[in-house]
Amino acid sequence: AAHIRALTALARTRGYDGIDIDYESIAPTATAKYRTVRAGYAAFVSGLCRALHAQHKQCVITVSPQTAATGRIWDYPAIGRAADRVRIMAYNLHWAGGPAGPLAGTQWYEEILRRATSLIPPAKIEMALPAYGWDWRSDGKGSARHVTWKEADALRRKKGAPYRLDPVSRTPYFTYLDGKVKRTVWYQDAHGVAAQLPALRKYKVTNTGLWALNFEDPGLWKVLAGK
Repeated sequence: AAHIRALTALARTRGYDGIDIDYESIAPTATAKYRTVRAGYAAFVSGLCRALHAQHKQCVITVSPQTAATGRIWDYPAIGRAADRVRIMAYNLHWAGGPAGPLAGTQWYEEILRRATSLIPPAKIEMALPAYGWDWRSDGKGSARHVTWKEADALRRKKGAPYRLDPVSRTPYFTYLDGKVKRTVWYQDAHGVAAQLPALRKYKVTNTGLWALNFEDPGLWKVLAGK
């Protein structure tokens, strides 16, 4: 209750239109406390959104993607009932600490959207798309380097690597040598997003976001505008 009061006071005193809550890594689904945290977080969201709505403020909740195997910490139905918008972080299918691979993919988006739209009204859902990439060592040592689209594209051109769009995930990637070490970069650009937007349309999800602004391929804006 104290946290809700602090957040609503912040929105009121600073003249914000609302609050976007993005609390991550709150409890793995494999832990004993998972169900308690899931219920507690859903109750917090419901209370916060009620308090913000009483002040005519917007309540946006950012969550991880939910599939049959992941993301169950988020009570999608409860969050969907309470929030004005539920922002799904639709990226990091492969991440810096794991093996190389696409950050997103058409089949993954199908699974995310099919589940989300069965639990949350599609008009409330926003798919936050990746506008960056990861640069992995092919020997698996260490964590991947973060790259923006601009950095990835400049590196690809500098190394003379051909542009490739993976036929399964429909996302771009390339490989290059860093000294004697082979590296692989998976990232996202306008072509990749264009290939994945049909899944959003299929499930009648019209709201999109990016992580993060100024990371993106400039051509992405025309794709999102439908041009």
